[in-house]
Amino acid sequence: MAFLNFAHKINIHKMKICIVQTSALKGDISGNITKHLQFIELAVTNGADMIAFPELSITGYEPTLAAELATTATDDRLDCFQKLSNNHRITICVGLPTRLEQQLLISMIIFQPNKERLTYSKQYLYPTEVDYFSPGTRPVYLHLDDDMIIAPAICYELSVPQHSENAHTNGASVYFASVLNSVSGVDNDLKRLADIARNYNMTTFMANYVGESGGYACAGKSSVWYPDGTLAAQLDGQNEGILIYDTKTKTAFQKQL
Repeated sequence: MAFLNFAHKINIHKMKICIVQTSALKGDISGNITKHLQFIELAVTNGADMIAFPELSITGYEPTLAAELATTATDDRLDCFQKLSNNHRITICVGLPTRLEQQLLISMIIFQPNKERLTYSKQYLYPTEVDYFSPGTRPVYLHLDDDMIIAPAICYELSVPQHSENAHTNGASVYFASVLNSVSGVDNDLKRLADIARNYNMTTFMANYVGESGGYACAGKSSVWYPDGTLAAQLDGQNEGILIYDTKTKTAFQKQL
């Protein structure tokens, strides 16, 4: 089934995509927003056109706290991201728990320059998440410059073949996963993402945490893969920083905060 009617256009002219590797402050929305702004400033300084953070980045990955922390895309605490998006022509993707009527969702809020905010909610939940969250039902695909379609994924979704297959069916050439990946689980997901890149000829990204969140020791290793599945660049397992990949020149560089 095609979902291209849900796609949204981003009118930008460059193709530098940035992923962030950060440690989360547990349940501290204001503190995490402050850290996000520092990363966005670093990304803007280095010419990024799009920046994506790990899963639930505004709160940390804390399912037991999600109900009390949940909000919506219109929360005025998030206005700073829209202002930066407008002023610097950068698309910003942050993670936080949201509410939709009685449902609690794992969501990504997407800020586009001078556009309405979008909410993409995780459609495929990890088994331990079903006690806290409901699955999202609406895919989102982002258009860049009329010839690039970006498919967002949130953590466990990269392990569900249907998710990346849908992205391919809908013409995505970029697949980016915002995750919390633990030291024990990261190698399997790195292989899965390399396979997604190769099988579907998509430039593929993973933005992960370092430090501790939700009781997990986070593995870092935020990465980008070429469409043939080979690794283009990867951050280490300990330090916060950004990785920027230029889809035109096929080059990557990294900066620490």
